[in-house]
Amino acid sequence: MLFWHVPAPNEAMLISGSKRQTQDTQFRIVTGHGSFVLPIKQKARMLSLALREAEITEDCVTQQGIRLTVRAVSVFKVGDDAVSIANAARRFLSEQNQMEELVGRIFAGHLRSIVGGLTVEQIIRERSRVSQEVIAGSHGEMEKLGIVVDALQIQEIDDATGYIDNLSAPHAAAVAGQARIARAKADQEAAEREQQASALKAEYERDTAIKRAGFLAETEQYNARAAQAGPLAQARASHEVIDEQTALAQRQAGLAAQRLEAEVGRPADAEAYRQRTLAEAARDQAKFQADGSAYAERTLAQAQADANTARAVSLREGNQELIAANRIVENLPALADAAARGMSGASLTVLNGTDGVNEMAAGVVGQGLAILQSLQRGTDTGAAPERGTGNRAAGEDLGEDLGEDLRRDGSRDQGQDGDRTPRIAGSE
Repeated sequence: MLFWHVPAPNEAMLISGSKRQTQDTQFRIVTGHGSFVLPIKQKARMLSLALREAEITEDCVTQQGIRLTVRAVSVFKVGDDAVSIANAARRFLSEQNQMEELVGRIFAGHLRSIVGGLTVEQIIRERSRVSQEVIAGSHGEMEKLGIVVDALQIQEIDDATGYIDNLSAPHAAAVAGQARIARAKADQEAAEREQQASALKAEYERDTAIKRAGFLAETEQYNARAAQAGPLAQARASHEVIDEQTALAQRQAGLAAQRLEAEVGRPADAEAYRQRTLAEAARDQAKFQADGSAYAERTLAQAQADANTARAVSLREGNQELIAANRIVENLPALADAAARGMSGASLTVLNGTDGVNEMAAGVVGQGLAILQSLQRGTDTGAAPERGTGNRAAGEDLGEDLGEDLRRDGSRDQGQDGDRTPRIAGSE
């Protein structure tokens, strides 16, 4: 509406011309809501309640007589209560832009008085104390002006004589030395760490290279094995085929050898054995015949000698028995000749060597002696035969009978079982 006025949240509206008065003021204060202002009769003005800032730069002399340049900043505003608004309105309503300058001058005066009672060291170390004392010293004046101070901060303290610099020089030098030491130590530690990092990096690169080389070698090895797998498998297969063929050839060779042994070797061995046996038999037969003839001749010679001795004795003593024996002995040559002819007509195979020949001769002699005894018994029982051809004929008959017996014995021995080996075998 045209006559309705509403102040901003950070403003206070002052309405003058109204008959209503608030305490000692001649105007009405409205904040936070609107109000109707009659035209011509009433007039409304706005007073800012916003925060304001005043910068202070002042040359101050300390308790030690040292001139300092102090720079500070203060933050203030018009109070929110009606008394503060009324006091501020009476003083700054038409000159609100001059409020910062006026407040700054007031703070500067109090700052000079506070700094004058302190030393440079106190001011530097206790800046908050200086600020609080300035605020406390200007509180009464600010209250009359309707000003509320929120903060006062000393930003910078300078001196033209270099006192502060000289004051801080020892500490600065010590700090600088410590800084250099710390910097050198830091550089040393950095260098050591850099060396350690370089060593670790080199070790890592070495291990990496070794592992890479190992991996490459292993890869090449597996590639080589893979490349050789096919030829190796083929070679193994070929080797197995060759082994099987070799085994088959060996089996075939064994079968051929067995077949050759069965078809050729054994018959050849049998034939060789037969030839050796026949040769040995022929050799033994010849030896037997020779030994038999020699033995027969020796026996006949011995018998002839014994007969001559007996005949001489019998003739000298006239013994009839000895005369008969003499007659028998006279027939021994015919007997031996007949026996020899019988043996010569027999085919003999001697299987037990010289022992067989001796046994054969002993058998012949034994049979001859048996014949002599038989003749002797015949002589004792009957008349003595005529001396001469009759006795010789009887001896020849006995020799032929002896040869026939030998041939029959040889044929019988050849017909015996093969498990029992005969000593002498003969056939016609």
